[in-house]
Amino acid sequence: MEALEIATRRQALRLAARALEQRLNADITDHAGPALPCSCGGVAQYHGRHGKTFESVLGPLHLERAYYHCEKCQSGFCPRDRHLRLEMFSLTPGVLRMTGSTAALVSFEESSALLHELAGVEVSTSQVERAAEALGIEIAADERSCVERMGEVAPTSYLGMDGTSVPMRKSEVAGRSGKQSDGSAKTREAKVVTMWTAESREEEGKPVRDPGSITYSAAIESAATLDTSPDLSDFAARVQREASRRGFTEAQRPVVLGDGSAWIWNSATELFPQATQILDRFHAKEHLSQVGKIIYGDRPEGQPWIQARYDELDEGRLKSLVQALHGHAGQYKAARECVRYIWNNRHRMRYPKLHKQGFCTSTGVVEAGCKVVIGTRLKRAGMHWTVKGANTIIALRCSKLSGRFEDFWERRADQRKTAA
Repeated sequence: MEALEIATRRQALRLAARALEQRLNADITDHAGPALPCSCGGVAQYHGRHGKTFESVLGPLHLERAYYHCEKCQSGFCPRDRHLRLEMFSLTPGVLRMTGSTAALVSFEESSALLHELAGVEVSTSQVERAAEALGIEIAADERSCVERMGEVAPTSYLGMDGTSVPMRKSEVAGRSGKQSDGSAKTREAKVVTMWTAESREEEGKPVRDPGSITYSAAIESAATLDTSPDLSDFAARVQREASRRGFTEAQRPVVLGDGSAWIWNSATELFPQATQILDRFHAKEHLSQVGKIIYGDRPEGQPWIQARYDELDEGRLKSLVQALHGHAGQYKAARECVRYIWNNRHRMRYPKLHKQGFCTSTGVVEAGCKVVIGTRLKRAGMHWTVKGANTIIALRCSKLSGRFEDFWERRADQRKTAA
């Protein structure tokens, strides 16, 4: 049955491709006279009909198109290619969209294989890479220019920021300081802003992330700017755009979650001074766990010590927690650093009060955002990126994961119609 299904499908696609090919080739209205104006300001002369094979969702299409060549800039063009949006990599718009969808989720090589196996179209690995990066550039530009409101504003809105390393090519980290033994860097940090709502409740009344409410925006870019500069940093501007799309500042209770990184809270204070700041309880417990393991190693008393610190944290007994850490601060640097971490973030760690107010204090959404957006696609074995290449795929992936991919294609189609 499987063989019969596949054979029938292939034959149906071949017949459909030939019918479309014949229909398009029979139409010669793309011949608009002996000459057309060229974009360079010159005049392009008609040079007959030129054939070219394009990969479509139906399979290969061999199309004959009117060809115009400009002597001034020594380049040519086919009006029909522009009209049918066939300018990119010999792929029809349908295949281009498929390519963007697969490349957002899996590697270029896997994308090529999936397109062949599931859709029966032939797009080489290099074509996938070039097409995905070109689309990523378009999507990144669209993200900067289109800041339309998405849906209704929830009473409580959450915004999280985090960073994660991306493996880079040597040329991209030359001269940069890093965490290698020789002080060099092998990675660059991608910064992620995640937004979601949590109006749903568990049986115990705890807030639960609303399905489908998560959106992402990310890039390898700086969160720093000079104090004398009137402009926001690149990442702060990204955060502000995402907040505008989701109506963050219009929410009755805007909340910013993050770990202890100074750039996160500097950005939050600068952009959203009215928001409630919460140190993600998951990160706080992770710090305590690391300290416990350094102090006790694999000894059995380590786990009860860690659990006791967890309880103090959850119950808001920060003074008792700091006293317990002080007992090891003289011997262990990690304990001293953890005391400083708690002191600097104490006003963000009032967990009992925050729970009474119905806030999420640890959802895993921020931590998962880095893995979902960056880790599962850009940090696989053997991958090394340029900043430009990584950012194009990150833009493509954020668009897909945030449910904005179809909106982008609609705007893209409208822009092409207007330009035509």
